[in-house]
Amino acid sequence: MATAQNEAASASPGVSEIDGLSWMKIRDSSGVPLAGYQFSTNHGGPFNAGATILWAILGLEFIGYMAIVTTAIWLIGFALSFRWLDMFGSALRGVADALTGQIATPMMLVTAAAIGAFFVGWFIVRGYHSKATVQVVTMVAVAILGPVVLSDPLADVLSSDGLLAQGRNVGISVAAGLNGNNHPNPTQLVATMQGDLADNFARRPLQVWNFGHVVDERPACRSAWSAGVASGDDERIKNGMKACGDTAAYAKADNPTMGQVGTGLMLLICAGILLMFAAYLAIKVIKAALDALYHAFMSIFGFAAGGFVYGPTQTFLVRNIVDSFVAAARMTAFTVFLGVYVLFLGNLFRQAQGQVMAVIIIAGAAEIVAISQLKRLSRSLDSGNEWIANRFALAIQGGQTRSTSGAAALGMGSSRASAKSGVGTVASLAALNTINSSPITAWLAGGVGSPLNPLARGRKDVDRTNINVAPKRQESHTWNQLARDNWKSIVAGTSKSEGINTELAVAKALKNLEDSKIPGAQLPAALLAAGASHGMVSSAMRASSAQKSSMSQNPYGFAPLQKAVAAARAVQNHVGDEAHMSFAAQAVVSADSFARHVNEPAPGAVIDHNFVRTVEQHWDSDKALRAAITPEEWNKVGRDTRWAIGNKVATLHQEAAHEYLANPSDLNRARLMASVKRVSNLDHLEPNGGLDPWDP
Repeated sequence: MATAQNEAASASPGVSEIDGLSWMKIRDSSGVPLAGYQFSTNHGGPFNAGATILWAILGLEFIGYMAIVTTAIWLIGFALSFRWLDMFGSALRGVADALTGQIATPMMLVTAAAIGAFFVGWFIVRGYHSKATVQVVTMVAVAILGPVVLSDPLADVLSSDGLLAQGRNVGISVAAGLNGNNHPNPTQLVATMQGDLADNFARRPLQVWNFGHVVDERPACRSAWSAGVASGDDERIKNGMKACGDTAAYAKADNPTMGQVGTGLMLLICAGILLMFAAYLAIKVIKAALDALYHAFMSIFGFAAGGFVYGPTQTFLVRNIVDSFVAAARMTAFTVFLGVYVLFLGNLFRQAQGQVMAVIIIAGAAEIVAISQLKRLSRSLDSGNEWIANRFALAIQGGQTRSTSGAAALGMGSSRASAKSGVGTVASLAALNTINSSPITAWLAGGVGSPLNPLARGRKDVDRTNINVAPKRQESHTWNQLARDNWKSIVAGTSKSEGINTELAVAKALKNLEDSKIPGAQLPAALLAAGASHGMVSSAMRASSAQKSSMSQNPYGFAPLQKAVAAARAVQNHVGDEAHMSFAAQAVVSADSFARHVNEPAPGAVIDHNFVRTVEQHWDSDKALRAAITPEEWNKVGRDTRWAIGNKVATLHQEAAHEYLANPSDLNRARLMASVKRVSNLDHLEPNGGLDPWDP
């Protein structure tokens, strides 16, 4: 799998590509260039202006999304490939050699060594023999290492086996190990990372956006899509979906909607976050390399002269050496960080099983967190760098680390704050504060208390406003208390006959409160105030919430029916749950409401019993029911006949719910689920399905 291909692997002539992106040579795991991706949809025409407008909007969103995603993936690969470092190599080597030739002269060496020898003699005279010994060892080390380093000062930075390259390779090896590759090739693995990112952030999201799902799950459609993109013909992409048997993808592409525009906006936001992450990571990697170059240049001064002289100049050399090694550690840490992140995203997309949009949103949040974590990691490396350099410098300057663990070496920089006693100042401030707090001062300042405070005049306005609105607040409090009393009376009226100590009683009370439009945050308090236990209240709230969240939102459905179906299915979904009986009670309450709101046929109405018997024979199977009775037959039959069917079904469902609450056995639960299926079969959720038993 090659992601950043060379020039020879460019797209064939005539293929439609985004010229501003094609030079990046980013390809997905199938070898398809991201610059050649197409959004295949209906272009509309003179007689379909709506589709033309949608095509134009989707096209603009698509171009923006692909530009952002491709740039982000290219940035990550470009930073880790070190191709950018080659641009600086030749010029910087020449500058370093010229600087070394001017600085590292025999005269400079002799002068620096003489100054270093003076410090040795001074330490011996003062009796600091250990310091003198350390100074001699340091000078010898600098004298030995100096010629080696000065012969090619930038070798450790720019060479293929230098510190930066080795740090990058170690990081890639760790990342490869996390991905299950025991024999990594750094160049190939960077391309693999780009390919994974291209699949996860470009190919799969584009397919979901364009076709409503990931078409790569079918091998034939995967090949058809790749071939269509390679051809540069979006019509071929659509026809390829039809040819591979994915008619849903073809229909989605041929009928653009405003929903796709919204999906595009979401993807643009997530792509922007990805670009921020990629840019931040690339800047960190490039900065680590440029910092290493800077310190390599600065070490020329240290090995040429400064390393021989005791004090800040030696510390400067130590810092440059330590920073060079820490730059390699930074490169390793950033590469491992990226490898772990790419592995995490890959596993996330694989386990999502086609739910690409949800993962894209999660990935955007993860990228924001990753930027924060990367900042924290960078700060930790900075502090570690300072600590290591300081410890080495202290050791060279005489082993102060044992006696002063918090000391800073000469040349490391330190800040000391000295406190002075300001008795006179404090006394003056105290007197001023007393005057400012005096009521006399407030009268003199026109009624402004503590007039020297920055918000004094604003506080005066606030106090006057509070005085003016106090009666209204009191009235609002009275109204709130009346409302709470009303809530208590609702619960008391519900539980008057059976108390509030059963799941059914709590469920009924909760429904009555909700029907009275009680604020949701006040529902638990109202139930608890009536004597319900915390456990029952929590379980009832869960059951009610499950019904609301799982209830069908189809506008053609009968709301009481949909509530009853959702509540009964929640019973099936919470078998074994500690709140199971609360879910059963919620199903009873919803079934009662369903039965209560169903229309009954008029007394003496003419009922088509043959039609009713036909419905009853097939109502347990949606397919059989549709085959036996057509929408036209539903529309032709009388209203009373339909209502008779609906009333009977609602009554049977109500009985099934009550039986399960009274005896929660597997058999009764199966009967309840069969009733749910029956009710759902008779509920026509589309207008072309004909009138159903609950239509007026």
